[in-house]
Amino acid sequence: MNNPAPVRTSPKERKPDWIRVKAPVGAGYNETRKLMRDLNLATVCEEAACPNIGECWTKKHATVMILGDTCTRACAFCNIKTGMPRPVDPLEPEHVAVAAAKMGLEHIVITSVDRDDLPDGGASHFVKVIEALRRTTPSTTIEILTPDFRNKMQSAVEAIIDARPDVYNHNLETVPRLYPTIRPGARYYASLRLLESVKRHDPSIFTKSGVMLGLGEERMEVHQVMDDMRSADIDFLTMGQYLQPTPKHAKVAEFVTPQAFDAYAAIARAKGFLLVAATPLTRSSYHAGADFAKMKAAREAQLAKVR
Repeated sequence: MNNPAPVRTSPKERKPDWIRVKAPVGAGYNETRKLMRDLNLATVCEEAACPNIGECWTKKHATVMILGDTCTRACAFCNIKTGMPRPVDPLEPEHVAVAAAKMGLEHIVITSVDRDDLPDGGASHFVKVIEALRRTTPSTTIEILTPDFRNKMQSAVEAIIDARPDVYNHNLETVPRLYPTIRPGARYYASLRLLESVKRHDPSIFTKSGVMLGLGEERMEVHQVMDDMRSADIDFLTMGQYLQPTPKHAKVAEFVTPQAFDAYAAIARAKGFLLVAATPLTRSSYHAGADFAKMKAAREAQLAKVR
């Protein structure tokens, strides 16, 4: 299958029409923003400058970012500030649960900064957040998007798995060749092993991972990442266009066309993923609740065929 030619870009070129979004406005947006401020919660929607914030916040959907707003790493694609984080807020788990209840969330996504300064990388805090949500909004399904817990992976991941999130997400972000420049603090195969260990420890938990396109990756490299993910039994693949948050970050090598995303999605489905979301504006938590329902239905259909 031939992918349409990408749109090559330079920093001064305008974004193509297919990735332009409306400015965030409206009562729902303002209410979500106020709730996050009142509860002293950070969101990846704001910190990572997500292009979908207007749409999601208007619908009162937000991805809560725990463990503070300061990361101990400095990935070349990420807009979250880097430095020495403040102490962990012990009230944060309850605040997250209150936010979920007030927003009436059926599905919530919890992510975090990297906290290499903590003995367990922040895993125990993820556990406390999951437990608070189970107490306060027991019907809310929980999706977590964790860091790689460098040098702490096995014990950290097992602790979180034992808390029983519904979806465990960890993004590979890009192809292995680009890790030294795009994700220098991480290791590609360590991230794969993390996701593989989730399935090995508890096969009932859905696993999810995502990559950004437009960083200079080659088509066959993307196909290999898909194969690696399937070898790790990852259920759900997300693919979206990388957007340069500031001039200091990695440049956009190309704007990948919607047709090329469709082609990648078709290949990914053929490789056996339960679910694939691949559009220029796709992000890890974009439409996460609806996608969770689709993933459950796909698994049930798969199991029905076996029977």
